[in-house]
Amino acid sequence: MNTVNSVAIIGAGNMGSGIAQKSAQEQFDVQMVDREKQWVDRGEKIINDFLEEAIQRRIFKPEKVEEIKNRITGVIGTENVAPDTDLVIEAVFEDFEIKKEVFNILDRVCGEKTILASNTSSLSVNELAKATGRPEKFVGLHFFYHPAKNRLIEIIPAETTSNESLLAVEQYCKTMGKVVIICKDRPGFVVNRFFVPWLNEACHLVDEGVASIAQIDAVAEKAFNIGMGPFALMNLTGPSIALHATNYLAEQLNCDRYYGAKCLKDTIANSGMWEIDGKTECDEETSKIIKERLLGQVFAVSAQIVEEEICSIEDVDRGAKVGLRWAEGPFEIANRIGIEDAKTMASQYAKLAGFGLPLWFNEKEGSFNFNYIDIKIDGEVAKIVLNRPEAMNALNEKVVEQLGKVIDELNSNEKISTIVLEGAGKAFVAGADVKYFVDKIRENSIKDIYDFTSYGHEVLNKLENSNKTTIALTTGLALGGGLELALSCDYRIGTRRSQFRFPETSIGIFPGLGGTQRTPRICGIEAARYAVLAGNFLDSNVASALGIITHLTDPADINETVITLSKQGKPQNKYPSQPKDSNHPISKFAKEFYTNENMNEIMSGKIPEAFNGDERLASRQIKSLGFTAPIALGIANNLLNEAIETGNDLSAGLEKELSNLNIIFQSKDALEGLSALIEGRRPSYTNS
Repeated sequence: MNTVNSVAIIGAGNMGSGIAQKSAQEQFDVQMVDREKQWVDRGEKIINDFLEEAIQRRIFKPEKVEEIKNRITGVIGTENVAPDTDLVIEAVFEDFEIKKEVFNILDRVCGEKTILASNTSSLSVNELAKATGRPEKFVGLHFFYHPAKNRLIEIIPAETTSNESLLAVEQYCKTMGKVVIICKDRPGFVVNRFFVPWLNEACHLVDEGVASIAQIDAVAEKAFNIGMGPFALMNLTGPSIALHATNYLAEQLNCDRYYGAKCLKDTIANSGMWEIDGKTECDEETSKIIKERLLGQVFAVSAQIVEEEICSIEDVDRGAKVGLRWAEGPFEIANRIGIEDAKTMASQYAKLAGFGLPLWFNEKEGSFNFNYIDIKIDGEVAKIVLNRPEAMNALNEKVVEQLGKVIDELNSNEKISTIVLEGAGKAFVAGADVKYFVDKIRENSIKDIYDFTSYGHEVLNKLENSNKTTIALTTGLALGGGLELALSCDYRIGTRRSQFRFPETSIGIFPGLGGTQRTPRICGIEAARYAVLAGNFLDSNVASALGIITHLTDPADINETVITLSKQGKPQNKYPSQPKDSNHPISKFAKEFYTNENMNEIMSGKIPEAFNGDERLASRQIKSLGFTAPIALGIANNLLNEAIETGNDLSAGLEKELSNLNIIFQSKDALEGLSALIEGRRPSYTNS
């Protein structure tokens, strides 16, 4: 299979330089290409300025920035792209003929294995594929600005794109930490299909004299729960870009309503920017007209997207939340305001725009149900994708329920030999939904928390006891419940981007989905204390040394590793009860510091007198333990000891973990710790 290790970006403008920078940040070898040295130099300056700001904001250290810049090579002329480049992304002007010319050159200079991609927000990917000499190795990409910050990317395979090429590009995007939407080649793809006409509709409201620019922005912000209205957003990205995009959609979709409104064209012809001045308040009737028109437009067009099978309702909402940073997606908003009202608004807009509202939407009854678990089957291997990246795949009742059903289905499928779990976006799973716990505690519904956690145990045990080989792709963040989910699998594949942590004791609770039981059985009691009690962050190297990661690999080799493990089958000894690398500094430290003999002193906040190891690291442990909730720390410590006492009887250990749930969630410290996390403040524990 093709893998991507090296990339070339054609075009060193704002978008191209951003793609180059992000690729270099994720340790790809990058060529940044433009026609003349001045443009390459400009691209390098854009990157330098961006990274200098990152240093000032303490996002990167200076040495990290130097590493990033050293991975980028400036290249003058497309014809000078290295022939052995794995992936070339064209990021020039949205002009078909210019792009075609670029691909003609790339076809000549690139080797047979090179995959070509076009970063486009509007042009037909199928037509672009035909313009290359390698249509099976061509794919469309739609990066969202700024590509180093915005996590969304739309991948648009052409009808000719091979599955191998698509998988390679998808893996590249995932390694970049992107939330991936794979969509059909239709005008506007997903986000721009509903977003661009939304901007233009706001302009129509101005032309009709309904309200002022400031009033429309204010109503839109409230109706959609967003920080910036349509006119402020156009000022940020450029009104001329909005005009170009909406005219393109009007032509491609034969919809006159989408042609640029008069005030949009006039603004571009005059100042080029919107003047958002004056009062923002308006009467209730005016507000209702603005709200219903803009909501109706989004509902109607989003329904068309699903009708045309461009993507799912979940991906439409995901595009809005991740790409546009809306608090809710179109279908979630429809649920909130009521389906009947949403249908009425959509019908009114569809009539205004001159198209029919899709029948499936018009006949919809009851709220939309969202699916957060996707299944992809390739031969004997089934991949479960936890697809809630806008919430970092956090576990809530619906996600856990859907996951349990999917695992049951796959466990009973005799054609499946291997189950792979993966999280969409940059996280595997970033724990449980904390707000759920806070709400239940305040409602005095501790039993609901117990039932939710108990069922979570059942779901993890479905993996634990599966006769299939189970693999967790922990290639991003795996925190709390997400780490516990991964530990229930036979194998855990990690990459350089992997990070793990049990944060529970610092937020007033303890790991309640098997973390206190599986961890010591995997890496030994001392290493488990290091991971669980103080909530230490574990990078990929430490996690591999402790055995949290069973296979540390390069992102490009993930699929090959999955195939190898699938053929190998279940491990002979899933629970070795010792670190995988006992010579690693952290393994050694844990073994010397967190001994049984030292625990009384450690739990009382002292560095043990008998400890002769790394005092700086020991001091850091004591400091971290001092930030934990005493009740949670004590229970977690006892449960780790119970794991040793119950030995090979994992189910007995898990039952002891469950039996302590009522105690911890009835404590004041649990509510304080969880609430503080939501509110972004440091908790104040009272040991009660």
